[in-house]
Amino acid sequence: MPVSEIHQAEVAELIAAGDAVLVEALPEDVYAQGHLPGAVNIRPRRVVELAKTLLPDLDRRVVVYCGSADCDASLRVAQRLAELGYRDVHRYTGGKQDWIDAGLPIEKPARRSLDQCC
Repeated sequence: MPVSEIHQAEVAELIAAGDAVLVEALPEDVYAQGHLPGAVNIRPRRVVELAKTLLPDLDRRVVVYCGSADCDASLRVAQRLAELGYRDVHRYTGGKQDWIDAGLPIEKPARRSLDQCC
């Protein structure tokens, strides 16, 4: 099943409307440094393991991205999701670098301080 490409403006509209689940296909430590708003993290080697939990709706629009147009992790994750039965999968080819270059916001997980422990 082919995966269609999606561009920055459309991704921004989908995020604003809450009309898609974003998936970052980069390593966990890179994801933790900052990701597109609301994105979940699924690396290519973990698609089968995590998809059912993080993406329970096979009909929900899914947008997969990675670091830049030079990265193919997003293509591998998107193709695997399509093979698993997800029916509305798209690839944001420009990825995180395109998003950041446009001055658009990224989310960074809140760090727990020692004061919040226990």
